[in-house]
Parts: sequence; C-alpha cells; structure tokens
Amino acid sequence: MDCSTTVFDTLIIGGGPAGLTAGIYLRRFTRHIALVDKGNSRLSWIPVSHNYPGFTEGINGVQLLENLRAQLANYGGSVMQGEIRDLRLEDGVFIGDYVPLDGGEPCQIRALTVLLATGVADAGMPIERWDEAVRCGAVRLCPVCDGWDVIDKRIGVVTSEANPVGHALFMRTFSADVLLFERGPESALNDEDRQRLAAAGVRLIESPLVGVTMSEDMKPILHTKDGEDYPCDVFYPMLGENARSDLAKSLGAETVECAKLLVDDHCRTSVAGLFAVGDVTHGLNQIAVATGQAALAATTIHNMLPWALRPALAPVA
Repeated sequence: MDCSTTVFDTLIIGGGPAGLTAGIYLRRFTRHIALVDKGNSRLSWIPVSHNYPGFTEGINGVQLLENLRAQLANYGGSVMQGEIRDLRLEDGVFIGDYVPLDGGEPCQIRALTVLLATGVADAGMPIERWDEAVRCGAVRLCPVCDGWDVIDKRIGVVTSEANPVGHALFMRTFSADVLLFERGPESALNDEDRQRLAAAGVRLIESPLVGVTMSEDMKPILHTKDGEDYPCDVFYPMLGENARSDLAKSLGAETVECAKLLVDDHCRTSVAGLFAVGDVTHGLNQIAVATGQAALAATTIHNMLPWALRPALAPVA
C-alpha cells in the first residue's frame, strides 16, 4: 500500500468486533478502507461468550475475532497491525500518523472519513494471576454478559463510585449468596443504600478490600484490611474504565463521563466525518451493541460519501 498517494474512503481505528464489522460492511459496499489495530481488543480476554447471537454453545473471544478477520478477508479487506499516534484534519481530509507494530516504516494514512472503534482501558486492581483468572472465568468483567453463567454461585462484587450498590443488587437476581466489598477506606454507601442491600439479602463487608489471590483450583479469595479472607466462586471487580478517545478529543469531539464519545443515532461524533462505535461511545458495553453500531455507522458513511460508480463490464467477444 502506498500511503503517500492513497486517499481512503474510511480509516477504521480499532480491530475489535466493532471495527471489523464496520470493515466488513464497508468492503461489501466496495469502499476503499484502511483498518489499523494494536491488538488490544477486550474480546480476546473472553473465554466463552454465551450471549452473542447465533452461537448456541457460545464462542471463544479469540475465535470470534479470527472469524471476523476471515470474513473481512473474503471481501478483500485486511488488518494493518499498528497504531495511529495522531489524527488531524487538513483541507477536509483526515490524516493519521501510522506506526507499524513490526517496526516498519511509519507513514501517513489519508481518508475522507474516520471510524473510531478503540474501546476502553480498564482501571487496575491488585488481582493475582489476572490473565489466567479472567480466562478461566474466576474473575469476570461484565454482569450483563454472563450473569446467567454464575447462577447460584458465591459472588463477590466491589462498590463503584457511580453506582455503589447497583451491581450487587443486579447479581442478587442470579444468586442468593452475594457479598459486596468496600473499595476504599471511606464508605461509598449511604443509609438508603444499606437498607436496599439488607432488604435484598446482600452481605456487606465493611472492611475495605485490599487484594485478591487465587486458590489452587482457581477460585478467588478476597482479602480485606482487617485481615479476613473471603473465598468466593467468582469475582466481579467492577474496575471502572476510561475510553480510548484521545484521538477524537484532539479534534474537538464531545465527550461525557469516562471520556466516552457522545454520538448520535447514526454514530456520528460532533466532528463532521468522524464516527465512533463500540465501547468508546457512551452506552452499553456489549458485543452485539458494538456490531449493531458498526452496521449503522458503515451504512451512513457509505451513503454520505460520493458514489463509487461501478464500471461497465467489457463486452463479451
């Protein structure tokens, strides 16, 4: 690919389910795209997703990514492994500074439109053997995704600033054995919160959580400041998140809480020609939502760009 002379219809930044779905749609619209991915999709952490439609036994996250890449390749698309370090507008054209992951020569990618599918970065918490714990399902990140999968398990949940008891009450609909741990030295709960927990039968652990280790059979053990240990079957750390939206913010795109991008019902940001889909946007973090947004955004992009008229077939001799 000659970056110096090519102006793409769309530069897609992010190769998770949202970015890949948008790429598939745009290639099927015969659009010329560049899709850049750093390889950090949260989907790769998921051992099995049971709520993405069409897979009766669920599907592994890495496998779903591979399926989407193969589907994109069927229509002549591919993934450029690398990073867009800067994004700007010059004379109505977006310019992204591309740095390949393999140490190859950086270049500038020019495009008439940009679609951001860059996702979110999770906040940290001291959890032993993090990757292994997530991959085996001992530590889980999404109550909406997999509440069904932990029915009647002993579930540990941590308070969050924005919604200190909501996640614990949500999980109480799947199990009668839910423990809610304080995240910091100062309680995030008020009297009404405590009453709601008591009425639902959620056990509140007052001493702050200080760390999580894993048992030999990969079950989480939650340790509190007072020296107590609480074995659980599964742990929801409710990490908190920050959207990877810096490229859009540098162009003046409007954001809301957690730096998430505000988009309209066609996934347009406040910057003309700049679209955003998936977890980087304000809304529900779900694979199905991300792929649905990608379909909307890609179709809108196709319809707003100048038509790429199909040349006539050469006459048969």
